[in-house]
Amino acid sequence: MKDTQGISNSDRINYLNIGLMLISMLVAFYIPFELFLFSYAVLGPLHYLTEISWLHERKYFTKGKRDFWLLVIFSILLFILSFGMPEKMRKDIDVGVYSNALVYMSFAAALAMVLLQDVFHRFIAFLFVFATAFLSDNFMTFFSLFLPTLIHVYLFTGLFMLYGALKERSKTGYLAMVFFVLCPLMFFFIMPDALPLSDYAFKSYQHFYVVNHKLLSMFSPESLGEGYVGMINGVFKSEAGIIVMRFIAFAYTYHYLNWFSKTTVIKWHKIPKLRMGIILLLWVASVAFYWWDYAIGFKVLFCLSFMHVFLEFPLNHTSFIGIFREIRSMSSGSPPAAVAKTGKGRKT
Repeated sequence: MKDTQGISNSDRINYLNIGLMLISMLVAFYIPFELFLFSYAVLGPLHYLTEISWLHERKYFTKGKRDFWLLVIFSILLFILSFGMPEKMRKDIDVGVYSNALVYMSFAAALAMVLLQDVFHRFIAFLFVFATAFLSDNFMTFFSLFLPTLIHVYLFTGLFMLYGALKERSKTGYLAMVFFVLCPLMFFFIMPDALPLSDYAFKSYQHFYVVNHKLLSMFSPESLGEGYVGMINGVFKSEAGIIVMRFIAFAYTYHYLNWFSKTTVIKWHKIPKLRMGIILLLWVASVAFYWWDYAIGFKVLFCLSFMHVFLEFPLNHTSFIGIFREIRSMSSGSPPAAVAKTGKGRKT
């Protein structure tokens, strides 16, 4: 649907998202740690709550009515492993291995939920997933660290954008994808001095620096010195560390802003007033926890954070399938899926 100026709603949203990317990038240049902490504490909880509500309305994009409960259980078990076990018990088991297994099982089981409907086939698939969960130690970094964090907020966001652009054959959608790729690259070529890191930001970011440290150890090990002090200097003070942090801050901030910018398209706000009231109340309470003590807020919201990641896995797989389907359609000269479905030029 186009307005009197000939600009469709989809194009307006794409232009808005380009602007949001540029704003996120500019702020990330100067206060990357503070930007991330603000986005994670303020935008994050509202995103978790509204997306879970939206996914619930769409049956979580799975073929089984109760599939989502398995993903919820996995997220609760991950929370228990991380914060709900006595210290003595944590020492007796390898928490990392079990955490890795839970993320792996959630991601793999979600694929079975999307592809399979026959009960027997699902049973075999779930057995295979459970049987291979502890054979994936070599992929621990991918499943435990990057899949629920940077892959979720950057790669999956980009795939959603690409899927939308392909479905509509949208030139502005493709343009937004170009900016989505170029903005993080700017952090390697433009290096203004960041503002001094506050003591509050330094202390609060202690819950997240393992992601930075792992990226630096993979791509810039020379930036990390000896011991704890060397690691801290590498993450918080080195040039490579600042580049990594700028990317993380950009990825998380835009991930949240992208969700809220598409409210009129995905219509996550079209829910009963009572549910919206509960969501807003929980959001205010979540922000209050972070404001009171960032460490407490992180622990209280940990389960909700991973729950929204796990519950989104079926949608991730659906998007992957949709992208390949649209590319195949384009190669064969078929119309976009949105047009083919309605038989009209109107986008669905």
